[in-house]
Amino acid sequence: MLNNIPVVTKNLLIINVLVYIVMMFGISAGHDMLPFYLSTHYFNAPTFEPYQIVTHMFTHSPTDIFHIVFNMLLLVMFGSHLERIWGPKRYFIFYFACGIGALVLYNSIGMIQIHQLKQALMAEGYNMAVVDEYLWGGHVKQLPILTPNSQELFNAYSEMVFSSMAGASGAIFGLLAAFAVLFPNTQLMLLFPPIPVRAKYLIGGYIAYEVYKSFSAPTDNIAHLAHVGGAIVGIVLVLIWRKIDRVNFY
Repeated sequence: MLNNIPVVTKNLLIINVLVYIVMMFGISAGHDMLPFYLSTHYFNAPTFEPYQIVTHMFTHSPTDIFHIVFNMLLLVMFGSHLERIWGPKRYFIFYFACGIGALVLYNSIGMIQIHQLKQALMAEGYNMAVVDEYLWGGHVKQLPILTPNSQELFNAYSEMVFSSMAGASGAIFGLLAAFAVLFPNTQLMLLFPPIPVRAKYLIGGYIAYEVYKSFSAPTDNIAHLAHVGGAIVGIVLVLIWRKIDRVNFY
């Protein structure tokens, strides 16, 4: 099976699976924070590290096998097809551009919220360097609560600091969006019920659903904004490439 998968897609699949296996063994060995370190966090949170921009795209929760299975299935199905028609270089650039674009959109909203919480906490008398050290550094043993209102602000800020995003879904949504733009009338077969649906309707409906969930279900532990961000980058890149390279591009 692996011999029939193009080289970039195959390596992305292998890396994702290997990271998943390493995390499972790591957790069983007592390294429970491994998924947290490999996931990405808001850029202006003390828990963010630059390497997370890459590692989060290969990190899936060890407790949710459906997440990685579904993502890898879509990667092989749609990624293989796009890599064959684009070639490995363009496909590689596209995949990571979509993943990073998903991260940027997800982070942009959260960064604004964190900034607002920091401003509110400083207005209550907090030193944010001390707060961040207390939450993440561990050297500050006790943090005084200055007012009743500040407790609520502190709890909200703490939740944002330890919020994380992981998974290949942002890049995968870019692949889905690209396929729908390039091959809108291709018939895709649903599993339940087993009926054919054109790509533009099935994938377009899926993306529209993610847009809706981004605003209606912000606390369901799914980064819907990241999915939307990956799809947006995918559509924009395909339209740009198709415009500047009409001879060699679908």
